[in-house]
Amino acid sequence: MRSVKSSKSPNPNIPMCYHLKTKSGNTEAVIDDNCGISKFYAIADTLANELNVNFLNQVDDVDTLDWDFKYKNHLLTLHYNVFNGVSVYPQQAKSIIHQNNAVLEIAHFLERRAY
Repeated sequence: MRSVKSSKSPNPNIPMCYHLKTKSGNTEAVIDDNCGISKFYAIADTLANELNVNFLNQVDDVDTLDWDFKYKNHLLTLHYNVFNGVSVYPQQAKSIIHQNNAVLEIAHFLERRAY
């Protein structure tokens, strides 16, 4: 079961992302739940260019993309699905608090850039 927490954007013109808690206690930050694949690629480019993220593994299926990357020594996944949009979540259940903080940091970074 997932619970939902919304982050409050200080600017009403910037869309809010929301956070889902998974059974294991991990946070999944939904960046945009109603977007096309072009937004996924724009977000990936932003992460690569502005945060120097290198994508380690890219799995591209028909309706889902999962691109793994390391951010501050945490393995995270940039996820896209045609039905659910773009989100970021940790790969592993260990060190939940630190990984959740890394996910939220990425989400807030993207939120400030109007994703």
